[in-house]
Amino acid sequence: MKKTIKQFKVEYVQVLDEKGKVDSKLDPKLSVSELKALYKKMHLIRQYDRKGLALQRTGKTGTYVQYTGQEAGEVALTHCLKKGDWFFPGYRETGALIALGVPISKLLLYWAGDERGMNLHSDVRVFPIAIPVGSQTPHCTGAGWALKLQGKKNAAIVTFGDGATSRGDFHSGLNFAGVYSTNSVFFCQNNQFAISTARARQTMAETIAQKGIAYGVDSVQVDGNDILGLVSVIGSALKKARAGKGPTLIEAFTYRMCDHTTSDDAKKYRDPKDLKVWAVRDPLLRFQKYLKGRKLWSESWEKKLESEHAVLIDQEVKKWEEIGKPPIDQIFAHVFAESIPQFDEQLEDAKRFLK
Repeated sequence: MKKTIKQFKVEYVQVLDEKGKVDSKLDPKLSVSELKALYKKMHLIRQYDRKGLALQRTGKTGTYVQYTGQEAGEVALTHCLKKGDWFFPGYRETGALIALGVPISKLLLYWAGDERGMNLHSDVRVFPIAIPVGSQTPHCTGAGWALKLQGKKNAAIVTFGDGATSRGDFHSGLNFAGVYSTNSVFFCQNNQFAISTARARQTMAETIAQKGIAYGVDSVQVDGNDILGLVSVIGSALKKARAGKGPTLIEAFTYRMCDHTTSDDAKKYRDPKDLKVWAVRDPLLRFQKYLKGRKLWSESWEKKLESEHAVLIDQEVKKWEEIGKPPIDQIFAHVFAESIPQFDEQLEDAKRFLK
């Protein structure tokens, strides 16, 4: 005997298309002030991304991770967070942290190797940026489980790339989240590359979203360059999690327009024709077309934003430069809750060497 015992599907969501047209049935119906605020944040983080790259190229900071082309996901995520929620960022979420209100000077500290840069104060509880691929996924599961056990109406959300979904931490995190129905949201920015490995070469799954189905986790794919679609999907997932109705895996289908990091050269493994295809899907340009159609965008406003953001970024860079080097003991301060004898010895050695 042979029969089908279960069938699964993955839904794809797009609200705002490449021409700036909206599916009215799926429109999240944001207010004018919300729409303009979203665009302003997307504009700011793209403008900063260019500055972040320039600072690294001039040797003022260490390795920098760009996010150009992925601004829609970065801003949509932060728009949907509420006081008391938890956020576990990956290494490509500098833009999201800026959109959340973290001062640029703080983030410059971090990218320059100063641990004080991750001493964050926010209504949203933000964990330090995770550099290891996918290691932050179980942390989100644990926080989501804790929120559920405590009966709190909050959620935990984690961001990661498509490559992380081939790591054990991802699968452990989702399996646990599915079993215990945690207040967690897993947000994958599928930008088509796991460092230099194309998505099709690091997983045979047709979608990233379908990986959640095996663990009993609601899963959906959304146009990752569609700010309105992302607000709708992420907002719904967080609302569900806060209500204690279980986790969601979101796959934002997008593209990494830049190198993996400043230590990478994507020209060695990426077809330049793909860049041209994705350039017309630019999330900022798409949103601009939509706002222009609603008479909410103008060239004068655009120039005003450029000027305001340039001043803000320059002020933050100057503030960062004036902070100065961290105390030597900061090197050891955040490794363990309590110091150990080996650290005390190493600290004394460091003081003698660096004085």
